[in-house]
Parts: sequence; C-alpha cells; structure tokens
Amino acid sequence: MKYLPIFLLFSWVLSAQQNTTTYQKRVLETSEVDLLLSYYNQDGNNAAVTGGEGTEALTDATSSIVLRMPLNADAILTVDVGLSAYTSASSSNVNPLDGNSTNVSPFDASSGESRKDQLVYINPTYQRSSEDRNTIWSVNGYFSAEYDYNSVGFGGTYARLFNEKNTEVSIGGQVYLDRWNPQYPIELRSGFFDDRVTGPGTYAPGFTEFDRTTRNSYALSLGFSQILGKRMQAALFMDLVQQNGLLSTPFQRVYLGDVPDFFIDDFQLADDVERLPDSRFKIPVGGRLNYYLNDVVVLRSYYRFYWDDWGVTSHTASLETPIKLSDSFTVYPTYRYYTQSEADYFFEKESALSTFEFYTSDYDLSKYDAHQYGLGLQYRDIFNKAKIFSFGLKSIELRFNQYDRSDGLNAFIITMGTTFVGN
Repeated sequence: MKYLPIFLLFSWVLSAQQNTTTYQKRVLETSEVDLLLSYYNQDGNNAAVTGGEGTEALTDATSSIVLRMPLNADAILTVDVGLSAYTSASSSNVNPLDGNSTNVSPFDASSGESRKDQLVYINPTYQRSSEDRNTIWSVNGYFSAEYDYNSVGFGGTYARLFNEKNTEVSIGGQVYLDRWNPQYPIELRSGFFDDRVTGPGTYAPGFTEFDRTTRNSYALSLGFSQILGKRMQAALFMDLVQQNGLLSTPFQRVYLGDVPDFFIDDFQLADDVERLPDSRFKIPVGGRLNYYLNDVVVLRSYYRFYWDDWGVTSHTASLETPIKLSDSFTVYPTYRYYTQSEADYFFEKESALSTFEFYTSDYDLSKYDAHQYGLGLQYRDIFNKAKIFSFGLKSIELRFNQYDRSDGLNAFIITMGTTFVGN
C-alpha cells in the first residue's frame, strides 16, 4: 500500500539590525544530502497471490538520495530519488510453472523471472516561505515505475503560523494518476494448456479480464499544531481520500466454494482473481502529543483512527522515547500497536461463492492485530568533522524494527540514514 506524501514544513525568523539594514536568516543555509538504505524481510503463509494460502516470503532492498538545495533566502528545492529491488516467493507464483521445480506448490517459490522486480521513483518538491516566515507553501510532483504499475502524482500544501509561531494550520492536496499493466495468473491467460492438470472434468474458469486499468487517488489533508508550553506540543490531522478505478490486484487468486478444484501437482488453479469495488473512500483522523520530560528523555506519542466504506476500521497507537546519551548519541526505543476489522469483501479460501459480486482472500483486508518493536541509534556530528568531498557529516542513524501480525505474518526492517551538509 502506497502511502500519500503530505509535507508539514516549519521555519523560523532571525533578524539583526545594523546600520539601519535588516538581515534575515535563510530558510536553509546550505545544501543538504540524505543517503538512505533499508533492507526488509518478511514471511508468512497467507499469500494473496495463491488465494490466501501459501508462502509470503519477500525481501526488499531500497536506496534513495534526498537533496535539499536553497534557491534563495526564502525557497528550497528538494529532490528525492530512489530505487527499490525485491525478490518475492509470493509474486513468483503468479506463474509457478516458469521455474525448474519438479513439484509445484504454493508454499514454494518459483525460480522464474516473475520472482523479482524493481521500482524507481522521483519526487521533487519546491517550498517557499514568506519574508516574515509566517506563511509556507509548497508544490510537489511524483513519478514511479515498476513492471506492472506506473504512478504519476502532483500536489501542494499551504501552512500559516500564528500566535508568535506557537500555532500552525495547514491544508494540503495530492493527486495520483496510476495505471496497471495487468499480469493475471498464468492459468487464466489466453491459450493456457498443461497436460498435468487434474480435477473433475475440464478446467474452464469463468474468468474475464478487467476492462479498466487506471486507478486515481485524491487526498485532502488538514493539520493543526499547537505549542502548549515549554515542554509540550500537540498536533491534530485529518485526511479525506477518494480512490476510483481498478482497485483490485489482477494477479491475486480467489478460490470459490461452489466451483470444482483443479490442480497441477500441489498447486491449486485459480477460480477467479479478486474482485473489489471500483471506488473507496477513506478517513484517517489522528493526533500527536510530544512531551519534553527533561534534558535526557522526550516522549513522542501518536494515535490514529481509520474508517473506510469497505467496512474496515482500525486503531493505531505508538510511543517513541528518544533518550539522549550524550551531545552526540541518542537512542530511540519505539513500540506500535495496530488493530483492524475485516473488510466486507474478505473471504478465506473457498468461502466466497461465484454468485458474489465482490470477493478477495487478501489477508491485508482481514481482521488482525499487529505489534511492532523498534530500536534506533543516532549519532550527530555537531562540528561536521567527517567529510565526503565538500560535504560534512551532520548525522547518521541506524534503526531496527520487528513486526508481528496475529495471522502469522512476521517481518523485520533495518534502515540506515546519513545526512551531509555543504560547507
């Protein structure tokens, strides 16, 4: 699931009077470069590609570069470019027959080319602040491409600060215009034949391809933040999201309860792919509360409630407690809890019927709870002693997160980020 990028940007004013001339601090004094790397690994036994039963093994390695450049005293250009390469046992079973296995099974990965893919993206943002730094606006674009999916997006935000910059109100919008290159399960493609198929009679699924391959998403975001005192800051936010188009995933199989079963070895052939409505409306509402306990510990809390018209409601709560070990080192213990209800259209394997209009066996739309535990370590080089070319090291951060879901999906992610500043 792609998340929609909304930027809440803060800046400040510093001016000095000398010889009747006012000097104003730049929004960003010098260029900065972030280098980000991550490695993600997951496993489970409820793959949507194989109808809710089968391996969910996946690994993903992502790298990105974020460059922030001051264009003048008031404006910043940010360019985020990234590459994500993954290998997935689950997606390999879109075509389980393209490998060298002598026995085809949903719990084994195919060794064919469908097991791997990569995503590339670019996300430029232009931000400008007013001279008094009480107004900030930005515009951004987005483009990403992978083998079966392309996305183009654009949007912007407007923020206004009041009350000596203790209060901020923001509004933002984002549009994504996406297109599928549908990859259906191999057995549902035209001309499929395999003499190893077993079952009662002839395998002839009542499958039709989707007649629409676009997916459009529109989001409106509202934000409010308030400094409540020397130690406390709070923020509230709400998004309104409307999606239209092909919201089903074309390669995710469904096995129906009133249709005969057919197999190749241990691999059950699809009765259909998931069928979901062509519109979805989402409303997440949440808030943050940060409390400065002392010079060593800060408490950062977060809560979000989510509702959509597919029947899913969820609650998310998290707590992060940065602990300052020294001027240079900080550790970040984190915990996140998530729970959601089941979508109206979710059915376990062979529970849906062919007479139903909509159905899916994607466990991301099932009822489940999840726990995430994490620990991070940050080093800040306040003097920028370490250098690469003309850029000095500002900070380096390493994080580890473990994710456990009640349906058996387990995952971990390791991320490393560095920030360099120009001299």
